[in-house]
Amino acid sequence: MSEYAVVNPATGETLATYPTITDDALEAVVAGADAAFRTWRTTPVAERAARIRKVAELHRERRDELAAIIVREMGKPLEAALGEVDFAADITEYYADHADKITGDQPIDIEGEGTAVIRRSALGPLLGIMPWNFPYYQVARFAAPNIVIGNTIILKHAGQCPESAAAIEKMYADAGLGDGVYTNVYASNEQAATVIADRRVQGVSVTGSERAGAAVAEVAGRNLKKVALELGGSDPFILLSTDDLDAAVQAAVDARLDNTGQSCNAAKRFIVVDGLYDAFVEKFTAKMTEAKVGDPFAEDTVLGPLSSLTAAERLAEQVDKAVAQGATLVAGGTRDGAFYPGTVLTDVTPEMDAYGEEFFGPVGIVFKVADEDEAVKIANDTSFGLGSYVFTTDEDQAARVADKIDAGMVYVNVVLADEPGLPFGGVKRSGTSREMGLLAADEFVNKKLIRIGA
Repeated sequence: MSEYAVVNPATGETLATYPTITDDALEAVVAGADAAFRTWRTTPVAERAARIRKVAELHRERRDELAAIIVREMGKPLEAALGEVDFAADITEYYADHADKITGDQPIDIEGEGTAVIRRSALGPLLGIMPWNFPYYQVARFAAPNIVIGNTIILKHAGQCPESAAAIEKMYADAGLGDGVYTNVYASNEQAATVIADRRVQGVSVTGSERAGAAVAEVAGRNLKKVALELGGSDPFILLSTDDLDAAVQAAVDARLDNTGQSCNAAKRFIVVDGLYDAFVEKFTAKMTEAKVGDPFAEDTVLGPLSSLTAAERLAEQVDKAVAQGATLVAGGTRDGAFYPGTVLTDVTPEMDAYGEEFFGPVGIVFKVADEDEAVKIANDTSFGLGSYVFTTDEDQAARVADKIDAGMVYVNVVLADEPGLPFGGVKRSGTSREMGLLAADEFVNKKLIRIGA
């Protein structure tokens, strides 16, 4: 069976399969990316930006077609799929708009005579290994800044996303970037390791699981290659006070159920102060169970299928084990094929596997805490450190808690507030890099010092 196949998770039907690239063809791709780099890096920045702007325009022109592809590939509800295409377009356009800033010289004040600048220049061909949960968004935030900088891209997408992968490659080709600047490959993991080791390839970016990140980092380390890792998360949602509990609960539900709960920076652990806990659990459970599960093409569907039957089975096993170890199943927990309903767990303790795991689906774990200090302690008691959410009416408390949380991102009194200009990334086992915003453009560049005497 091909590693690249479109299997509709809503029905289990295999719609199409695609052959893995041959070793000879992959060698030609690497050679082509290297050759294209020699020309692309010298192409004027304004022209590179214009090509990337055209890619953004093509996302918008092909919006409906692109969205329908990922509904079939990984079950994303249609409204969310359309929103993802829009966001990918916005991210791509952001780097066209900021091309001069991310490629411009940075002057340095010096004590002696003369001048000094940091000049950012491209490194060469890069390999991107992308996940299935956001097929367009993940690629946009890696490819767009690096192509504007002057790097070339070889893109290995997830095995269940061959058609969205091909659609992205076609947009880059139709935007006039030229052969070798952006190339999609249906490569195996072993072939990806070969690409990483190739002396012509200067770095690799992977978004995915801890296991995938560790495997890629090991190969990159052996070959002394720059690696950027965007991995998992078990983000805390801390509720310390509120003037509107209903609004806070809705925010919690929105942050948990986005993308059918399959988002690395989704709120997954809900840490609620004692005085609000009982009411929060009641209202949160009601909202979670109200979320309609069904056909991802239907307008009123909130939760489509999980990305695959295997993903749903894995999530069900996690929930069942948590209950067997003593957690309370407040609602949900019943799998139907690849579909899984909004589910709420309480009474999870540090001795249970569920305490330290990432639940990649619509499952929320709720903790009761006495005060701010206990909330921060539980929030930080995880191997992950991607995002976090703090809800409080006390501005001083918000600032204190934001400083204390061990995470790459803290959102206060707001969820789902990502923007192209805001950097995305984590600490601890959630990753080592930043994507989006201006920081993304510093991951794969030579920050060259040029010091000139008087």
